[in-house]
Amino acid sequence: MADLKKMYSTILGDHFPMEMTITFGDQKLVYQKKTWKLTQDDGSVEERGIRYGENPDQEAALYELTNGNLTLGGCQFIGPGHGLVSGINAGDMLQVGKHPGKINLTDIDNGLNIIKYLMDRPAAVILKHNNPCGAAYGASIADAYNRANRADRIAAFGGAVIFNRPCDQASAELLSQNYLEVVCAPEFETGTLEILSKRKNLRVIKISRIDRLAEFEKFRFVDFKSLIDGGLIVQQSAMNSIRSAADLKPAATTFQGKEYKVEREPTQREIDDMLFGWAVEHGVTSNSVIYVKDGCTVGIGTGEQDRVGVADIAVYKAYTKYADIVCFDTFGLPYADLVLQIEQGKRKAADREAIDAKTKADKAGLPGSVMISDAFFPYRDGADVGIRQGVSAILQAGGSMRDFETIEACNEANPKVAMKYTGQRSFKH
Repeated sequence: MADLKKMYSTILGDHFPMEMTITFGDQKLVYQKKTWKLTQDDGSVEERGIRYGENPDQEAALYELTNGNLTLGGCQFIGPGHGLVSGINAGDMLQVGKHPGKINLTDIDNGLNIIKYLMDRPAAVILKHNNPCGAAYGASIADAYNRANRADRIAAFGGAVIFNRPCDQASAELLSQNYLEVVCAPEFETGTLEILSKRKNLRVIKISRIDRLAEFEKFRFVDFKSLIDGGLIVQQSAMNSIRSAADLKPAATTFQGKEYKVEREPTQREIDDMLFGWAVEHGVTSNSVIYVKDGCTVGIGTGEQDRVGVADIAVYKAYTKYADIVCFDTFGLPYADLVLQIEQGKRKAADREAIDAKTKADKAGLPGSVMISDAFFPYRDGADVGIRQGVSAILQAGGSMRDFETIEACNEANPKVAMKYTGQRSFKH
């Protein structure tokens, strides 16, 4: 165990070449391996690549596209000169903490993948194991982070935080209260690094191009999946085509000669949450269902095999996280610690009962939320999970042979539930 702990803080090194060329017919893309010259505590300078891969015994390297402009089938892919994570240099690592590894960089990357659709207002995304655990708009960047953190304080522990606005002192004070692996922003204002330095192992990374991240909406990149036999699956990267209310499609279908249509149209608030939720959904591992409300995630269900199951899991997570934040606000300690102290005889069971009663009465904040699915509902049972919790609107891809069932579920609800289709799937494997 001691050896494994040591491995987590050891830079493994790698044997990957400094240059890599990928040929597509007569077109070539040239990549350069990224290394950084960093000054150590003793004043010496050491050149390093990334710490290790997904696990401490896996060598890994980061490459930046430096040459080549690929066009295939009329699609021009992103070219050199647009580096985000791959463009990080030594000067951007404002506080190195533990040297970054593959997981830290891919968490940042997926955070950017989400937040590029949320650039119109201050927004924050917190990620853990390449999935968002909290995402929110805010009146300020500090407010956005606070809302995202409170959405899932438990999973945010040890997470990566991405801001779309400069980190200010109010944000830094909030960040310093939590254990985090990475904080990434387009800029860090005067005084923030002194506050963040209270967390010695925190990686503080500046990516100045974040302020132009909206430009990346239109860029496609080549997405590689390596197979265990050494083969590759290559695809175009996904793009979010639902960017305004005009992109939403009516929830209507015909089944056995009968026409079905959702009777209630969404409000402006629900439309806003649909657009926000669909942006977040693009960074969530499929098969997924998420609940959002007032520009903030309430429950995120990721990577399940069936849609009703993941809808249930997202509800369960919403209740768990809601009870935890109510407990923290009331007693200043996590819900799990409250339970333990009751078991140890240090607190009364009535304390837990009060938290549980409020969570149940509030339905974990789910009433009035918008339910988002990254594909269609093959039956109404998945949508019924959210409707029973009081969701007021649903956004899904549409296209199931049994769409009429979900339409009936919305119309039978009291009050009626609005629903729109995207006409676009948002799977991420």
